[in-house]
Amino acid sequence: MDKEGSWGDRFRRLTALVVDDSMTVRNYVASVLRSLEFGTVVQAADGHKAMTVLKNTRIDLVVADWNLPEVNGLDLLKWVRARDATRDLPFLMITAESSQERVFLALEARVSEYIVKPFSAATVAEKVCKMLKPGPP
Repeated sequence: MDKEGSWGDRFRRLTALVVDDSMTVRNYVASVLRSLEFGTVVQAADGHKAMTVLKNTRIDLVVADWNLPEVNGLDLLKWVRARDATRDLPFLMITAESSQERVFLALEARVSEYIVKPFSAATVAEKVCKMLKPGPP
């Protein structure tokens, strides 16, 4: 957290995209982001729908599962990194995939942060705050 203990002022202007085929997981992650006072949280059930959102909406953070229908999370990440408009977008991968090979593939594709399921709200909040921490002046 920042010196005042709240990210709210900073996050109120931001829009997050949560991508998971499980509505339960999407809602859980969205509730964590709302507790951080994100201004808008958009949800998508698959990678293809996420791409449509990313083409049409200004998104400041992506939180995506690896195992998605249509387009998986790794391919979504690669697509995000290949586009000028989203190249540097903070991208948090949340997945049950914990093998070294999978983690390496995500790191190679320039994932910002990686969380292995099961996870807690505190872990999501910590990773999001780390990714969006302001840089040096």
